Amino acid sequence: MILLFYVTPLRRQAVVKRLMTDVPFGVLLSGGLDSSLVAAVASRHLAETKVAKQWGSHLHTFCIGLKGSPDLKAAREVADYLGTYHHEFHFTVQEGIDALEEVIYHIETYDVTTIRASTPMFLMSRKIKSLGVKMVLSGEGSDEIFGGYLYFHKAPSKEEFHQETCRKIKALHLYDCLRANKSTSAWGLEARVPFLDKSFLNLAMAIDPEWKMIRRDLGRIEKWVLRNAFDDDEKPYLPKHILYRQKEQFSDGVGYSWIDGLKDHANQHVSDAMLMNASFVYPENTPTTKEAYYYRTIFEKFYPKNAARSTVPGGPSIACSTAKAVEWDAAWSKNLDPSGRAALGVHAAAYEEEAPQNVSASRNMASLDSFPPPKEPVAEATAMAVVL
Repeated sequence: MILLFYVTPLRRQAVVKRLMTDVPFGVLLSGGLDSSLVAAVASRHLAETKVAKQWGSHLHTFCIGLKGSPDLKAAREVADYLGTYHHEFHFTVQEGIDALEEVIYHIETYDVTTIRASTPMFLMSRKIKSLGVKMVLSGEGSDEIFGGYLYFHKAPSKEEFHQETCRKIKALHLYDCLRANKSTSAWGLEARVPFLDKSFLNLAMAIDPEWKMIRRDLGRIEKWVLRNAFDDDEKPYLPKHILYRQKEQFSDGVGYSWIDGLKDHANQHVSDAMLMNASFVYPENTPTTKEAYYYRTIFEKFYPKNAARSTVPGGPSIACSTAKAVEWDAAWSKNLDPSGRAALGVHAAAYEEEAPQNVSASRNMASLDSFPPPKEPVAEATAMAVVL
């Protein structure tokens, strides 16, 4: 249990280490827990140490979304709370669709979720670079380490929970890290990811997975360990409702109509007959939806060789899960949507009974006394720290 008390200092250290730069920098701020904590730690460090700040007296934060999207509202609130100089960018569904070919060319994948999330990040990176910024901090990695995706509510045991986090971390370079790296570097922008700091990753994966699991009876939601570590009543890092905000996938948070628009566009370009014959055209990682088929045709135009297409992982997925986790619920095999919305029913069912209202009750370390002692760092997960 003592490991929990090292989460905050190591997390701070991971962010501060990545502030070493002599170029203009900022933070990608979606308003969710992960990016908000990165911004909060960076902002506090700059203020407390009186370090020479880029662009004057404020940390710069950046967010993108469709007008009225959840991320824009939450990011603005966090930026106002932290006192950052906030840049809010808007894009339309059509602008995103127009950029798809360029996005797929740069990120080199036909994975549906990665393309959905990479497109707004690609558009935002272009605007950030035009402002003269050369480096940004981003919040990738937290959901994989702490089981933050909504489908983790269905983990049948702490062993399954832990193994799924290991699988997710091992595949990060094919999904979120691929997006964060290539969507930004396409415009000469460097993205740094504090959550994947080796020391922090080793600590986080050494925490007993029982403490990471969602426990309604204890008032614990997803990523409770991380939320608890930064729940400081004396010097709050973030407002309570932001600190305990439910997970939104980036492609969902920028605006739900974004995904709907992509599906509609794909439906216009891929016929039922084309999808029916997909296994003949694409025998490897055969697309099962019109959206996936559409992305595959673009990918094949740029990368027609077998060596290229085999680098993209396949298999069923529910709300960003691995294929193995789909087995946790028989109903999931009938709704293999990689969007986070596919698992909202899981979240609703998990909280159908009212959770404890007093958030501080979930922070009571004494409630964990009956849990087994911390396990040693898992070798396969620890080794994946090299993803940095």
